[in-house]
Amino acid sequence: MLSRVAETLYWMGRYMERAENTARLIKVNTNLTLDLPKGLVPDWEPLIIILGCDEDYRKAHDECTERRIVNFLISDESHSASILSSLAYARENTRTIRDILPREVWEAINANYHWAVENKSMSQARKGRHEYLEFVMADMQRLTGLLAGTMNHDVGYDFLNMGRKLERADMTTRIIDVRSENTIPDDVPELRPFQDMLWMSMLKSLSAYQMYRQSMQIRINRDDVIRFLFLQETFPRSVNYCVLNLKDYIEHLPNNENCNKQIQKLRNLLKKSQKTSFDRQQLHDYIDQIQLSLGNLHAQIASAWFPR
Repeated sequence: MLSRVAETLYWMGRYMERAENTARLIKVNTNLTLDLPKGLVPDWEPLIIILGCDEDYRKAHDECTERRIVNFLISDESHSASILSSLAYARENTRTIRDILPREVWEAINANYHWAVENKSMSQARKGRHEYLEFVMADMQRLTGLLAGTMNHDVGYDFLNMGRKLERADMTTRIIDVRSENTIPDDVPELRPFQDMLWMSMLKSLSAYQMYRQSMQIRINRDDVIRFLFLQETFPRSVNYCVLNLKDYIEHLPNNENCNKQIQKLRNLLKKSQKTSFDRQQLHDYIDQIQLSLGNLHAQIASAWFPR
């Protein structure tokens, strides 16, 4: 396979996953407005900080309001990581390799993009936003199923999924980070019962609630939720599951030595969450380490198979 095609498939997978998980990220914060007790309002600024786009946001806006941040992350096509931009990049990558993909895939992703553009105004109000985000998430999942059912499961499919799983691992850590940034203060005892409710909301936003209950068989609590989302080997949105998948894809490819070493470093880093109880700052710092390690893995993948 040409390295150009492999790279295009890889980024197609990343942009698909980024659109879905940015929708999940916004959904987490929107749900907090419903779950928090009266008088407590979730902060929206952590979303742009955790996504690494606060500098771009501040160039365009002088204050951090819910409406402006939601618009920036959903429908601002001048912002390269918004949902609409991610869908546009996924569509463009698909268009350039239409000859090696099933026709239904191009038709689906083209239709998804145009629906998202035509209906972007509905994302501003909270009621319409829920419907819009749910549609984006469901459409990306349908597209994933379409690819699994119609595309040859060859090296090209591996590169596409490599991009998806790397992006998913990264975005899962960002969703956890947003949740921890909006945690209820520990020095207000009467609000502590809401803590577990908020972690439950976060699990539901990742479609992880039932699988957590099934696998852990314990009540919702912060430390076990963190361990589940970092370490679970059977839940497809956990960081560890994504890393194990990446390991399988990479082992089938030539020139994989540096990538395998970086994956081992990632796995060793993930094991630290097994017996550790993080406070808010420790969790944020730990997530930073994982994200840097994932970034290093991306750099190794690009160096090995996407030479310039």
